[in-house]
Amino acid sequence: MKRIVLFLILSAFFINNDLKAQEVLDGMFIKETNPTRRVVPYTHIREADVMFYKRVWRVIDLREKINHPLYFPTQEISEIGYNRQSLFHVLKKGIEEGSIQAYEEQADGGQFKVPLTKTAAMDKLSEERTGTDIDPETGLEIQTSYTIDVNAGDVKEYWIKEDWVFDRERSVMEVRIIGMLPIIEKVNAETGQTKREGLFWIYFPEARYVLANQEVYNPNNDGERLTFEDYFRKRIFSSYIFRETNVYDNRVLEKYVKGVDRQLEASRIEEEIINFEHDQWQF
Repeated sequence: MKRIVLFLILSAFFINNDLKAQEVLDGMFIKETNPTRRVVPYTHIREADVMFYKRVWRVIDLREKINHPLYFPTQEISEIGYNRQSLFHVLKKGIEEGSIQAYEEQADGGQFKVPLTKTAAMDKLSEERTGTDIDPETGLEIQTSYTIDVNAGDVKEYWIKEDWVFDRERSVMEVRIIGMLPIIEKVNAETGQTKREGLFWIYFPEARYVLANQEVYNPNNDGERLTFEDYFRKRIFSSYIFRETNVYDNRVLEKYVKGVDRQLEASRIEEEIINFEHDQWQF
């Protein structure tokens, strides 16, 4: 009986010490603003006030330095008073919790027609592969299967679908992101060739409520952290256009222009949108 009592006392002592160790604040203050942030509401736009409308698709290349806050950290950092996640971690956690709905990636450019269940969406984050191994008993080759999980480091790009609208009621050109598609580089086990593959579409207006409560790294000031929603709303990221609405089935640029000409065509489309707003004013 005495041994049991002594064991319980020692267990309570060590548990208490562990809790105290976990409660140590690694910093000078606890960041409480961003986890309770509210989403900035969109301004209502009437169809009658839409003087100009254009839909484009963009590529956010995470290899560009300005886009690194969306890519890093590849491993989640979670400490008391300090929490950092990549955009992929935030989206994945939102899908797991049920606060973000994922949609099937199709050739229609993201029409959000086929919603994915939580299980189906998570299945897209892993891949079953087959290979050969040596049986330690017989020394013969045997077929084996293994699973490869998609992690934050595998996402190299994000494709976004956005609408540009000139609201004549307010005399402003406004842009809103409609959808977001994480892109991974997938290697063909047989040929060794690499191709880009989309995971699933995310309806951005819905995801804003999750992105608004998770901060993104600010390289200029650690004390003034932005949220992912701020990052996209203020358009701090770098991107280029790869598709637009046109008479030719909304075809992508690389189908009719290549190399440098594709970049020039993307710049022309972007300049066309900007010039429309400028042409409404007299200076």
